[in-house]
Parts: sequence; C-alpha cells; structure tokens
Amino acid sequence: MGIDYTLTLAGDPPVEQLAQRALPDPAERPAGTPPLLSVNLDAARGFAVSVLARRNGYVDVTADHGQWVWQPKLCVSLTFHMDKQADPVWAVGGMLDVVGRVLHTGPEDATLVLNGDRLLLHRAGGALVRHRASWWDNYGVGDMFTG
Repeated sequence: MGIDYTLTLAGDPPVEQLAQRALPDPAERPAGTPPLLSVNLDAARGFAVSVLARRNGYVDVTADHGQWVWQPKLCVSLTFHMDKQADPVWAVGGMLDVVGRVLHTGPEDATLVLNGDRLLLHRAGGALVRHRASWWDNYGVGDMFTG
C-alpha cells in the first residue's frame, strides 16, 4: 500500500504534451498509448507517475473549510504513487517539483489531492490557493506555491 497524489488539470492538453511538461528528461517521461501514459521512477524519484486524459472529471474532497467539489468537463490527471518504502520528504519534494513545473508551464485550472480525499491546492482563474498548511509545513515546503 502506498500514498497517491493526483494533480488534475482542466482542459484537454494532449497527454504526451503534459508528460513532457511534467518530466522534460526523455529518460523519465511516461510512455504508453494515449489516453494513458506511465513510468516507474521509484529508484530515481521515489514515485511512479501515470498521466490520464478523461471526460466528465469529478473531484469531491475535503478542503480546509468543508467539502470542495469540482467538475471539469475535460481533464488530464497526473497521479504520483509513492511506495511507503520511499523517503517521504525526498519523494514529496520531487513530486512537488514536478507539480510546480506543470503549473508554471500552463494556465489550466488545477487541483492537487492527497489519497483521493484531501485537497492540498487548487488554482482557478490563475489564483492559487493552498490548503492544509500543516501538511506543507510537515514536509518543509511551507513556502512553496505562495506567490
């Protein structure tokens, strides 16, 4: 059993393009047949990544002030699966570097969700809002995505 983080972007960027934005090094880039690409980076980064395009997205999670629901008509998700054997600070730091790269290379509305039920951040209309300050502080990344 492990921990999953899912970054969901509204819209329909091609999965290959999103994989390149997320992991520009061809040796690390997810591969496969669209709409699903994947790569196991456990040894190099502490997580595996899958990229999936879908229709009628649905995110229903707990945020700082109650339930938060988002229903993008089209979306692409990057799911980071971390094995419990990985150093969590190292793996989460690497995952957040990838998330930051994706957010900085595109304008899409987005969410980052922990284990399918805890909202960590969302971006709508260009405004980024972080949730669960204690989670960010626990990993020593309390200043990430604050500006």
